[in-house]
Amino acid sequence: MKIAQVTPLYEAVPPRLYGGTERVVAHLTDALVDLGHDVTLFASADACTRARLVPVRDQAIRLDPAPLKSDLAAHMGQLAEVLDRADNFDIIHFHTDMIHFPFFEGWADKTVTTLHGRLDLKDLAPVYERWSEFGLVSISDDQRRPLPHVNWRATVHHGMPGDLYRFSPRSQGYLAFLGRISPEKRPDRAIEIAARLNKPL
Repeated sequence: MKIAQVTPLYEAVPPRLYGGTERVVAHLTDALVDLGHDVTLFASADACTRARLVPVRDQAIRLDPAPLKSDLAAHMGQLAEVLDRADNFDIIHFHTDMIHFPFFEGWADKTVTTLHGRLDLKDLAPVYERWSEFGLVSISDDQRRPLPHVNWRATVHHGMPGDLYRFSPRSQGYLAFLGRISPEKRPDRAIEIAARLNKPL
């Protein structure tokens, strides 16, 4: 299959620092290449991928030292590049929320949109209802709760390569929290669990 992967431009792919979505896109893109698909990644030029790279910005937005930059303009330019090449792909996989909807209305049947973030924000429901022709993928069934009636096609949990971490049958005696320190990631729950179990975190 000829697959386009369209990633947010905030972080490099894979990210050098924070960037959960970009890390997932990096692993997925390389895995699709390994399976024999013809994959094109639309990302910043600092991406490292086994896919064909279409660089749509010289570097990831957060790594760019320029004091003033427009993430909206960067993503609009990216969408123009994807739209120019849309005929070349069997499927276009967007990881950029809903920004592409108005531009790809005529291509909705050959797109899939994975939503990597929270969906309980006030302004989201009207957008997903207005552009209901776009098939959506959630990263958990719980993520769907705020928008139960939109065009969900599947749930695909974020995955990591199996050889990334080595299994150890012996515990080091601590718990670990993996995630951004922000309210929606609930580090307070990890702290509470560690305190109840009297384990270091």
